[in-house]
Parts: sequence; C-alpha cells; structure tokens
Amino acid sequence: MGKQSRKRQKTSKEDNIQPLGSSTLVDDTNKDDEERRLESMLFGVPYVPFEKSKGKRRGDDPGLVVISDVEDGAAERHLKELENMLDSDLFFIDDSAGSSSIGAPALDEGLNESDSGDDVAVEEEPLPHEQETLGDTPTAEPGEETSLGNTLRPSTRKAPAWVDPDDTNIQVSLTSHTRLRKLRDAPAEDTVGGREYERRLRRQYEQINPTPEWASQARHKLHPKRRRSTSGSGLEEELEVEVEDVIPDLLASTGGISGGRKPKTLTPGIISVDRLRDANQAAPSEGEIKSLQFHPSPQIPVLLIASTDRRLRLFHIDGLTNPHAQTLHIPSLPLTNAMFHPSGSSILLTGPRPFYYTYDLQSGTSHRSPRGLWGTTFGANQDSSMDTCAFNPTGDVLAVAGRRGHIHLVDWRSGASQVVAGLKANAGIRSLWWSRGGQGPSELLSLTEDSQVYVWDVGQRKCVKRWQDEGGFGSRIVGGDQRGDHLAIGSNTGLVNVYSADSTVSLGASKPKPLKTLGNLTTNISCLSFNHDAQLLAMASNVKKDQMRLIHLPSLTAFGNWPTTSTPLGHVTAMDFSSGSEYVVIGNNRGRVLLYQLRDYGQQ
Repeated sequence: MGKQSRKRQKTSKEDNIQPLGSSTLVDDTNKDDEERRLESMLFGVPYVPFEKSKGKRRGDDPGLVVISDVEDGAAERHLKELENMLDSDLFFIDDSAGSSSIGAPALDEGLNESDSGDDVAVEEEPLPHEQETLGDTPTAEPGEETSLGNTLRPSTRKAPAWVDPDDTNIQVSLTSHTRLRKLRDAPAEDTVGGREYERRLRRQYEQINPTPEWASQARHKLHPKRRRSTSGSGLEEELEVEVEDVIPDLLASTGGISGGRKPKTLTPGIISVDRLRDANQAAPSEGEIKSLQFHPSPQIPVLLIASTDRRLRLFHIDGLTNPHAQTLHIPSLPLTNAMFHPSGSSILLTGPRPFYYTYDLQSGTSHRSPRGLWGTTFGANQDSSMDTCAFNPTGDVLAVAGRRGHIHLVDWRSGASQVVAGLKANAGIRSLWWSRGGQGPSELLSLTEDSQVYVWDVGQRKCVKRWQDEGGFGSRIVGGDQRGDHLAIGSNTGLVNVYSADSTVSLGASKPKPLKTLGNLTTNISCLSFNHDAQLLAMASNVKKDQMRLIHLPSLTAFGNWPTTSTPLGHVTAMDFSSGSEYVVIGNNRGRVLLYQLRDYGQQ
C-alpha cells in the first residue's frame, strides 16, 4: 500500500494580544463625570464634562481624543504611546490607608512618574525636618520673588555668600518634560519661578535620599535643644534644630582646630596604641639611631633622626606615608646628639668633637662653629667632646658638660656662641637638665658619676643645693617633664626614681624622697622621655631587646597591654613623643624608627 499523502493542518493566525486601552470604544456617551475624570488622570486625555459632550458627535469636538482603531493622526500617535506601556505602569495599589494629607496631588505625582518611563516609586511620607520645611515655606506663584532664607534654609543658618539675582526671573514649565511632571502639586500646574523650582527639586531629592540616622543622631548630640511645631494634621512633634554651618568660620580663621579641646585624662592599666608605617621607611638609616626629636611647634609635624652613619634626616610625619623631607650629611662629625632649638628655628648637632654644627631650617644653610668654644685655638685644658649638652627653656643659654666636673655656659642669644661662665662639680657630669618651675630664672640640675645631684643658680654662678639620689649607685640619666612636675633619674641597675620637681629644687635642707621607685627593667637605663602633659613616662634600656616600659605618671604604674612580647622593638636607643602626644617614636640599633599612634590623644 502506498503512503498516504500527509495532510496539511490549517493554521489559524492567533489573535494578537492587544494592550489595555487599544480596544475600540464604540460609544462613550454613557460615561459619567467621575469616570471621565478617572480616565483623564490615568490615561492623560483631556477631561471634558458630560454636559459639554452631550449632543455632539465624536468628530465634532477637536479637544476630545478617543482611543479607537480609526487611522487618524492624533489617535494613532496616542495609541502608539500606550502600546509601549505595561499594565503595571498604568495602575498601582495605594497601601497608605487613611493618608488624607497627601490626596490627589500625590496620586498625580506618582502617575506622572510612570509617564516618564522610569521605575514607579511609591511616595513616602516626608521626614520631620522635611515636614517643617514644606509646612513653613509658602508656595511661590509664577513670577513671584521668594526669599531664599525662608525657602531653602532654616533661620539658624547663615546667609549665603552670593545669590544669583536671575533666579527670580526664570520661569520653568513643569509639563515641558516628562521628568518634571512629578514636581507638580496639582494636575493643572504648569509654570513656576526659579526659586520655587529649586525648592521643589530639593524636596524631591530629600524624599528619595532621606537624612541618614547617624546624621540625625550627631545633630541631636551637638544641639540638644528642640522646638515644637504644629503640623497640618494638628499633631505637635519635636523638631530638631539644624546644625549651624561652622565651616565658613573655620576657613576664615588661622587658629588651631584643636585649640579649645579639653585635655585628655588617661586611665591606668590599658592604653590604646596603633602601629603605623615606620617613620623613616621612605629613607632608612644605615646605622644605629642616636637621637630622635619632634619639632617643638604643634603646627610643624617634623621629626629629626640622627644616626651613626653621620646623617641627619628630616621627615614629615602624617601617619600615612611619612614623606622624607631632607638629608644632611656631615662627614667630619660623628653624630651622637641632635636637638631642636626651643624656638624651632634651627638644629644643634654635636658629637665627640670640640666643635658643633647648626642647621637653619628657614634658609636651609649649615654653619660650623670655630675650633672649640673658646676661639680658633685650644689648649690642653680644653674639652674634646660636646656629647652632653642642654638648652635652657628660652634657648638663651647652652650648658655643655666638660671633663672633670666642668660645666660650660655658652651665650646663644648673641650668636657668637662664646663661653661666658663656668661651673665646677666634684665628679664627672653624666647628665644635665633645666628645671621649668617657678617664675624666675630656671635652675640647672647636673647628675654626677657618684649619684650626686647639683642644683645650680646660673645667675649667681653657684650651687644652691646638693642631694644624693635614692639608692646612690650607678645613676646615669636625669630628665623631667615640660611642665616641671616630675623629675626622673635612671640607674645602671634598671631602677628609676620619680621625684616631685618642686622638692628637688627647693632650698630646704631635707633630702627629697622619691614618689616611687620603678623596677620594671633590670638593665641600665639609657632613655627617659616624658610626654607634653606629664601623664606618660617612657623608659628603656639598650642592653637587652624589647626593654621598654610605658608608665602612667598619676598612678606611677606601668601599662600592662603595651608593649608586648610580640612588639618588634629591638634594642631601643632613642624615644620621643610628639608635641601633642599623638605619636610616639622608638629608634633601635638596626636603624629603624617605629611609629605608634596613641588613640587617647589622637581622638581629642
């Protein structure tokens, strides 16, 4: 049997799914006014009352647009406009039940958003500060000039530095572009003035991007005062006062930002420390660090580093990159001591030589002193080293420790750097320190090899007091804080005696007693450093690795959480605090300068 021919199935064209609104309307005379108003709001057709359309044919009224399949120009353009829209763009569900304050303008505002082709955004209730702005600000009519101070900002803010006068003459049509229709308050509204247009743009932005919670909490903390305002519904709400703009005052002033901050009081036991990038990472030293010091001015974050490679390096400490500023190489002088002048204008460089160098920071020039402090010639009685020296608090006098107990006083104010007087102790000088207490001239304290402390009256050139350090064995270094409250003396055994500075320089016959003897270290003390407000004392020894402790001076106890066994200190050779104690630097024998930030001072 032959194969039967395969019958072809008849395929009928499927009816194309017509979008909503494309069906032919045979007659719209049965529509009442409410249905016509709803159709106008939903589809954008002009609203024509029932009385005006009665008795007229559909083609007689040129203002009425009927959606039909008739291929006339106006109907076809409007049909294509609706064919590209989805049903979800034509309708939405209003979940805000009972919101009578929004009413028809809010519905029209949401629908006009859908006309623009953008995503439909449900309008939220304005925030309290937005209600205050909308409620207190009158709506500007077209052509009416509105004060910028009443529409755009609260009365607590300052007047703007400049206002464009042409803003009041601008007229903007809200129906000219689909994206501007959402700014209308009524369907029939068209043109607004420039100030009103700016106000509505600001209102729309605040509705889309409300004020974050953290900003509201910060304003509440800064300005706890609140005022009461009555909303349109009759309910009273507490409204927050806007924060006054302080940036113009800050930019117009040359004073410090942290000048009025209260001093920070540290608590004993635990201190918050963050490690930062090494201070000299941009230009590492090739030898042991001999001296570290921050610039005495808080506005100049400069750190000097002197090392055994006979180089002085300056760094700008910012806590991030710490850029290298300059390097000064001195081949003829092995650097063992470098310090800023108390005025901050120059740097003094000394070592085991009978001369010194000064470096002027403003001009960038260095100057070498004459051969010896006494002129161009020197004899057998002259000293061959200037390792131990110290400036008085004003920078007028430089005290230099010589051999066999001699102390030379150099007049630094005249610029000639000549020795004007001398003092003599009974033993060799180990350390020098100028007292800061009192209104009169500062006293000079010298620590000798036999643990005797001499108190010198520089004006009278004589010793006014002498006393023995507690323990009396191997005292090496003496130092005090900038406020003149404490005096510390370190010994070869690792003990550090902390005295009250007033008791050490008073002319009484009694021997001063230490406030406490700190025994946290077991090897000879090589470094002592106080911070600016006399709350911290850093002491270290270069004999063993990681021999450093940080002391809380009000309680005279060591912090237990830092440094730890994992802190890479090495053999500590130098230390210093910044002028505001935000940073502490630690130098070691490997040429590294570790930089740490103290959170308690950095967050003031």
